[in-house]
Amino acid sequence: MSWLLLQLAVLGVALAAAALILISFVAFITATKMPHLHQHEEERFFLNARGQKETLPSIWDSPTKRLSVVVPSYNEEKRLPVMMDEALGYLEERQKQDPTFAYEVIVVDDGSKDQTSKVAFKYCQNYGSDKVRVITLVKNRGKGGAIRMGIFSSRGEKILMADADGATKFPDVEKLEKGLNDLQPWPEQMAIACGSRAHLEKESIAQRSYFRTLLMYGFHFLVWFLCVKGIRDTQCGFKLFTREAASRTFSSLHIERWAFDVELLYIAQFFKIPIAEIAVNWTEIEGSKLVPFWSWLQMGKDLLFIRLRYLTGAWKLEQTKKKN
Repeated sequence: MSWLLLQLAVLGVALAAAALILISFVAFITATKMPHLHQHEEERFFLNARGQKETLPSIWDSPTKRLSVVVPSYNEEKRLPVMMDEALGYLEERQKQDPTFAYEVIVVDDGSKDQTSKVAFKYCQNYGSDKVRVITLVKNRGKGGAIRMGIFSSRGEKILMADADGATKFPDVEKLEKGLNDLQPWPEQMAIACGSRAHLEKESIAQRSYFRTLLMYGFHFLVWFLCVKGIRDTQCGFKLFTREAASRTFSSLHIERWAFDVELLYIAQFFKIPIAEIAVNWTEIEGSKLVPFWSWLQMGKDLLFIRLRYLTGAWKLEQTKKKN
């Protein structure tokens, strides 16, 4: 009996090893190169307040603003105005108190099928294209791809990514700024402050089904086991970067959809960029694009493939700063 159990154990280990080798092979041969920043000629321009085309700036240029805010938007004509009103109200008031505070808000329409670009452009007309710009992507690239496009067209010393649903209270940017400053001195001027909802976990568990709670814990375990250590909430869409940290991490990013946050922080930890995790005020807003089971399944696959592609050398990180 013991001999049979031993044979079954050996067979199980052999099958598991074979499966891992097969998955690694699939991950390697299906690995894609980094997506091009400009997939279409039209994406090199934005419309100013008069409706005239202007060439987008580059993150490799010297900064001319204190803060850039990048807002990825896909079919957000209904939710975007609430977020923009809060953000611009806060930013305008801050500028009144400190005239040296210069900002910009970049709305990246990720190939929306509704009127997202038109809704965003009204803010450009009201506030001017020096403060509000709209980048319209020809095709949907995913949240990570949209943010990457906005990041690489930013003019700020610091760059904030913020979701279009306004789930995080915008004035909490001050908490991220303090968290960023507390990390000084910044190696090579690089640092990241991540908004976090981890302090709300107990409350959210009470409102979720057991199945969704199980999925959440499974995802957190995979993030910790495969990719990112020490960050409890990798998925909060409220993150602040120094300009140098944004250019270093996003220039190495491969994933453009939901799991991009995890690869981004994996890259940051590889480059030893200091990261602060800061509790923020967050409220769940109706209209999420995530389909609970299938989205978690897709992200789980992406996490495994992120790890395997870096381990097998299909994706590589270079210590030197790269230009796109």
